[in-house]
Amino acid sequence: MNQSRYLWLSMPLIFTFIVSCSDNSTEQKSTSPVTDKTEVAKSEKKAIKPQQYSAAEFFKTITVFGSSINHDATAVLVTNDQNGVFNAYRYPLDGSAPTQLTQSNTDTIFGISWFPEDERILYTADQGGNELNHLFVRELDGTIKDLTEGEKLKARFASWLTDKSGFFVLTNERDSKGFDVYRYSITDYKRQLVFQNNDNWSIGEVSPNGRWLTLNQNISNSDSNIFLVDLHSADKKPSLITEHQGNVSHQSYSFTPDSRQLIYATNEYGEFNQAWSINLEDRKKSVFYQANWDVAFVYFSDDGKYRVAGINQDGQTRIDIAEVASGNSIALPSLPQGDLRGVNFSADSKKMVFYINSDTSPSNLFSFDIGAPSAKRLTQTLNPDMDEQQLVASEVKRFKSFDGLEIPGILYKPKTASVEQKVPALVWVHGGPGGQSRKGYRAAIQHLVNQGYAIFAVNNRGSSGYGKTFFHLDDKKHGEDDLQDIVYGKKYLQTLSWVDGDKIGIIGGSYGGYMTMAAMAFTDEFKVGIDIFGVTNWQRTLKNIPPWWEAFKKSLYDELGDPATDADRHYAISPLFHADKIKNPVLIVQGANDPRVLQVESDEMVAAMKKNHVPVEYVLFPDEGHGFRKKANRITASDAYVAFLKKHL
Repeated sequence: MNQSRYLWLSMPLIFTFIVSCSDNSTEQKSTSPVTDKTEVAKSEKKAIKPQQYSAAEFFKTITVFGSSINHDATAVLVTNDQNGVFNAYRYPLDGSAPTQLTQSNTDTIFGISWFPEDERILYTADQGGNELNHLFVRELDGTIKDLTEGEKLKARFASWLTDKSGFFVLTNERDSKGFDVYRYSITDYKRQLVFQNNDNWSIGEVSPNGRWLTLNQNISNSDSNIFLVDLHSADKKPSLITEHQGNVSHQSYSFTPDSRQLIYATNEYGEFNQAWSINLEDRKKSVFYQANWDVAFVYFSDDGKYRVAGINQDGQTRIDIAEVASGNSIALPSLPQGDLRGVNFSADSKKMVFYINSDTSPSNLFSFDIGAPSAKRLTQTLNPDMDEQQLVASEVKRFKSFDGLEIPGILYKPKTASVEQKVPALVWVHGGPGGQSRKGYRAAIQHLVNQGYAIFAVNNRGSSGYGKTFFHLDDKKHGEDDLQDIVYGKKYLQTLSWVDGDKIGIIGGSYGGYMTMAAMAFTDEFKVGIDIFGVTNWQRTLKNIPPWWEAFKKSLYDELGDPATDADRHYAISPLFHADKIKNPVLIVQGANDPRVLQVESDEMVAAMKKNHVPVEYVLFPDEGHGFRKKANRITASDAYVAFLKKHL
C-alpha cells in the first residue's frame, strides 16, 4: 500500500507499532436513514453526569513511546513529554525512577536507539516542526554531537550492523529530492557513502549484515515494485525482485536476522496485504504470514528467536508474537485491557518491553521476563487526578453511504447522552488522504466527549485498512464521493436517539481539515467546522510538496491529480475559491512552520471568510509544524475547540 497517502498530509505519526491483545470493541451494522434500534435500547438507560475535566487536566497526561532496550537489559530508551516538550529518558526495567537524558525546552526530541554495547543514544530532532530532522548522538559524558550537520537537510536512522561495527543513516544533503545511504563507524562516526540515490528511489531496508538494500519503486498509486541492491557489488545495480502483472503494490517489511530472507508485503493475491518471504540466494518466494485483513508489519528479535506480526483489523491491530523455531505463540501474562504497542526484546530475547493503550488509558510501559507469571508496569501516564471510569470507550459502527457502500467509523458516546438529554455531535475526519481513524487514547477526542460532544470518526472510502478496492475508490474523486461518505456519516448520527440532529459539526486535521472546509463550502450539512491545518488550495499545495517526497510524487498525482493537467479540477474542489459559499462558523488552527500545508493556505481562507462576513476564528502557532507537539500548544488548541463549539454549536 502506497505510503505517500499516509505520510504526506496525515497527522504526525508516533513511530510505535500499534497492536492489540484484546478486543474491547463492539461492531453494530446500521444503514441510514433507519434508526439504530440497538442505540435506542442503550439510550433508555439513565445517563450519568460525569466529572468534567479541562484541557489542561487531559494533557497533564504523559505521552510516552520508544522501546529500545540497552546492551545489558537494565533500561529502556523512552521519549515522553512530561515537561511539556518531548525529550529522551532512561527508564530502568526494575521500575525505579527514570532519568532525563536530553534537556530541550524548544525542539521536539525523539529517542531512537541505544548503542549496542554502551549507554550512548541516538535521537532525532527538527527545528520548530519544519521536519528537517537531524540525527544526534548523546555521548557517555552527556555531550551532544550532530551526526548530520548542514543546512536544509533531512536525515534519519536506518539500522545497526549485526557485528556492532556501525550503523546506516539516510540523508538528502546531496540532493533534496532523494536520500543517499551512509555507513557510520560506531567509534569515531566517520562515514562512507554506500549507495548514491541518483534516481530518487524510495529507500527501504538495509539487511543486518550490511550487504543488502531494498528500494521501493512507485509506478502508480496502485502499482509498486521492490528492487534489491547488493551493496558489496561493484556496480550496485538494482535488481527487480517483485515481477508481476497488472496493478500490485509491494512494500518491504524487514530482513530476517540472518540476512538470508526479505519479508515483504504484497496485495497480489487478494484485497489485503499478505507477508511473503524471498530467499536472497535462489530468489524463491513463499507465503510467510496472511490473514483476512492487512498484514501491517513483520519484524524479529535481534537474535531471530521471536517473530512479531501485526494485523490491521477493523481499526485495531492484532498482534501475534511467536517463537520462530516452533511457530508457537508466546504466552503473555494477565494484562490490563487494551492494545499492545512498541513490542521489543533484549539482545538475548529473555526480556520484552511493550506498551498497553486503550480508548480510556494512554500508553503505559511494561517490562516482562519471558516465561514469568507477571509483567512489571513502569509508568503511570494518566493524570492521577482523573478517573479513567469517567472516560469513554468507542465502538465500531457501520452505515451505508449514498451508493449503498458500507462505511466504517468509530463512535464515542458521551456519558451524558440519552433520549431525554440529546447531545451535539461532530464528524471527525482523519488525515491522509488514505489514513485511518483507529481505536486508542486521544486526549483531544476524550476532552470533547467529556465536554458532552459525540464524536463519529468516519473512515470514508479511500481510507486504509479495508482492502485495496476500498482504498482506491476516492482516486481523483476527492471532495466528491468521499465527502458524501462524511455527509452520510452525519445522517447516521441523526438516526441515533441520543444525538441532537440539528447540532452536528465537522472537525479534521490535514486532509481531514480539507474535508472540513469542503463540507462547509460544498454542502450545507454542518453547523460548524474546525479545520486543523487543512488544505484549502490544491493548486498551490500540489506544486509545493516538500522535495523529499519526490519518490512519491507520481503516486500522489495518480491519487489527487497532476497540477499540470488537472488544474481545473483542483480549482473546482479547493474551498478557497468557493469561500463565498461558506455560511456557517469555522475555527482554523495552523502551525507557522508547516512544510506540507503552508500557513498561507489558512491565512487566505480566514481573509476570504472575513471578507464575506462569516464568523471565523484563527489560532496560529509560531513554533509548530504539521501537528502540535508541544503540550502547551495542544492545550491551547483543545481549549479553542471547546470554546468555539460552546459559542456556535
